[in-house]
Parts: sequence; structure tokens; C-alpha cells
Amino acid sequence: MGGAGAAVVGDAGAVFTNPAGLATIHRLAVEASYESYPSGSTLSTGALALRAGRFTWGAGAAALGQAYTSADLLGVSSLVFRTGLAAIGTSVKYVRETVAGTRADAWAGDVGLAIAVFDLMALGASVQNIGGDLGGGSHLPRRTRAGFTLNYVDPQGSYRLLTTVEGQWPSRGTGGGSPFLVLGLEGGVVTPGLGLLARVGYVGHSVTTVASPFTWGGSLELGRLHLDYAYRADDTLGARQRMGLRWTP
Repeated sequence: MGGAGAAVVGDAGAVFTNPAGLATIHRLAVEASYESYPSGSTLSTGALALRAGRFTWGAGAAALGQAYTSADLLGVSSLVFRTGLAAIGTSVKYVRETVAGTRADAWAGDVGLAIAVFDLMALGASVQNIGGDLGGGSHLPRRTRAGFTLNYVDPQGSYRLLTTVEGQWPSRGTGGGSPFLVLGLEGGVVTPGLGLLARVGYVGHSVTTVASPFTWGGSLELGRLHLDYAYRADDTLGARQRMGLRWTP
């Protein structure tokens, strides 16, 4: 859904967008994704979250490049505390990437807040990349995100219909551009053990880009196993297609 994630809660992948979104995981969640580019580079991600009482711990990793030895790497660990409908979370992350042809690494942190009203609606906000000094005057781009997700039908029933709207404020000091909106829509039918969902997103552009503002995708629901697909056209990188799976026992 265009990468919106500040108020999309209950998935292990929340470690990459808003750590507080892990709070609504029931017990355990695992997910992974894979995306390839015409240039030969690939993007691989994995995430895990485990809940124990009011606390939820999560971890994630991502690699972007043609080989592990030269890939840009991200590792993140999150801890979340929930009380009532509200949750607060924090993450510590390590990043290794190439800056001006030189390998550089940095430590940074994220903080997040989420308010989930049962399965009906959620509010979320996060600040990403606090710190993140790569050296030589380079820093990881600071980003503030705030969003709202609403289910129009009971997600415990057979039908799904939800929207999410998210504002993002990149730090202008790191070339992030101006604030922009991300809009997402999800709908479908889920029966016991089987379901099909479709999604579409719109991404506002804060900087000049040839990537399409629209994304689309869907999921095949097989009980607790979810198979995901996402697509975005890009005149420079070519069509971007991501495959993923999620498991929530």
C-alpha cells in the first residue's frame, strides 16, 4: 500500500516502520520478502516478533545489493510496551552502506507510538534514524511518520475493507525532500483457511522521481500463512516486484 506502515499494526515488518506496531501481535509473527531489480541487485528482508505479556520483542534484517560482501545492510532490534490501547516502542539499528564509494556504518534509533482500538482502527507515529552518523558529514535520513488506519467492516468476519493514510516528513537537511502523503486501500474476502485480498496505494512525491505514484498488490491467505505480492512501475529501475510471506501462529 505504497509503503505506508506507521499505523499498519500486527505484522513483524513493523520493526522497519514503527516499532510500536508490534504490540498487537498475539504471540509470534515471522515474515520475509524478496525483490529483484533489472540491474541485478536484490532486496531481501526478514523480521520476527514475539510477545510476552505487555512486552513485545522484534528483530529484522535487510540486504540490498548484488552480493552480501558489497551489499548495504540493516539490522534492527525493537522492544515495545503496551498498556490498554496504547503502546510505545523503541528500536536500535545498525546500518552499513556505501557513501561516495566508501563503505561506512552507523548506529541509530527509532521511537514509535501506536493506539489500536481492537481490530477496528489504529493511530501510529514514529521518528526514524535518530543519530545515524555515517562520518564525513553524512547521516542517515531522519523521517517522521504519522498515520491512521480504519477497518470499515469487522476483520473477524468474511470481508475485508480498510484504508490507511500516512503523512511523512523527511529531514530536509539530508536531502529527503518535502512532506508528502501515502494512501492505501485493501479489500477482499476471507473464509476459514482461504482468502484473497487486493491492495492499491498512492505515494506522493517529495523529490523528483520517475517511479509511478501508484502501487498495487495482494495476498493469498492460507490460514495463518499469508503469501504477498506487490508491484510498482519505475522507468529507471524497471518494474519493481516484491514477493513475501508472513506466518502468524
